[in-house]
Amino acid sequence: MTPTTEIIEAAAGTPRFVAGFTGPPGAGKSTIARRVVAELSQRFGDDAVGYLPMDGFHLATTVLDHLGRAGRRGAPDTFDIDGFVSLLRRATVPGKDIYAPDFDHRGVGGSTAEPIAAALIIPATAKVLVVEGNYLALDGEWSPVRDHIDRLWFVDVPDGVRRERLSVRHIAAGRSAEDAGRWIESVDDPNADLIRSCRHRCDVLLDGTS
Repeated sequence: MTPTTEIIEAAAGTPRFVAGFTGPPGAGKSTIARRVVAELSQRFGDDAVGYLPMDGFHLATTVLDHLGRAGRRGAPDTFDIDGFVSLLRRATVPGKDIYAPDFDHRGVGGSTAEPIAAALIIPATAKVLVVEGNYLALDGEWSPVRDHIDRLWFVDVPDGVRRERLSVRHIAAGRSAEDAGRWIESVDDPNADLIRSCRHRCDVLLDGTS
């Protein structure tokens, strides 16, 4: 059964069903989450589904520079955790349109990629809310996130596939192949290990290779 089919069945009879997709960087969770949103929108209409990416809550580069964390962007403490939890809590209950931030991974005009405030709308009429991000199953400060997700998929791939995808992504964003390799080894891989340590808090394991 595909995630979309599972969500349709599970959402029946609920005011709003919250489906989450998490996993290591490069596992394919964003691709799968967006595919699910597209499939649900095609079947039920755009106003029947909302999309909330955790990446919209990245701290801006100026803030990371101030905190001395620009070299660890993507680590758990480089996000506005409280802001994400607060908006997720509001978004679990239908009632009115909610504006959410998105993240421009490419940057604008060659600039550094940054979060974009109020770039997404979660419709008041949304029957399903699709949430995706690296740390949806994390403990500690992130633990309230899991409480607001009805079903959480853990997306994973072999490390070779994951690292190849990340290398392509980082090079496309302007890094040299050498810099991309260093970033994967020093930032992405440790984050992947941390994320995998929490997969027992997820409901379904999903292969992200396809």
